[in-house]
Amino acid sequence: MRIISGTYKGKRIIAPKKLPVRPTTDLAKESLFNILNNHYYFEELAVLDLFAGTGNISYEFASRGTQQITAVDQHAECLRFINRTARELNFSINTIKSDVFKFLEKVALKADLVFADPPYDFTDGQFAKIPQLVFGRQLLNKNGMLVIEHSRHTRLSKLPDFGYDKKYGGSVFSFFENEE
Repeated sequence: MRIISGTYKGKRIIAPKKLPVRPTTDLAKESLFNILNNHYYFEELAVLDLFAGTGNISYEFASRGTQQITAVDQHAECLRFINRTARELNFSINTIKSDVFKFLEKVALKADLVFADPPYDFTDGQFAKIPQLVFGRQLLNKNGMLVIEHSRHTRLSKLPDFGYDKKYGGSVFSFFENEE
């Protein structure tokens, strides 16, 4: 994986093979950030990266100037890798080891953007629980956005607060918006 833009544009990051992850492809990530670039000033964002895995998305935000990044994953090895990489690149990424659903049920923080990249084999109910908790617990700031990455076989368009989706190869980004 590589950082697409910002301070560390072009920087390749090699994750250990033993991590239980499926990183977002560079093409999909570049397309996602082109969309987000039209909505936000990255330096002003508070970002919550759920199912953070290798930290791929967190690094991209940090390289673009985002200072408030919280990365949540239940795998200690993933978080160790994110912490080590963040230290090496002098990125401000706060990591939390937790089951994402338990974290969302108890957290009190607010974010401008929540990015979730759960396992592609999640059930429809597990996928639906993400926006249910994010919006139900009011975790987004005004004009905030939830983005869920999933496979093209999963359909989230019937869920409340769904806005639109964009397809990139086998990956889809579904955008949910808090327009209060």
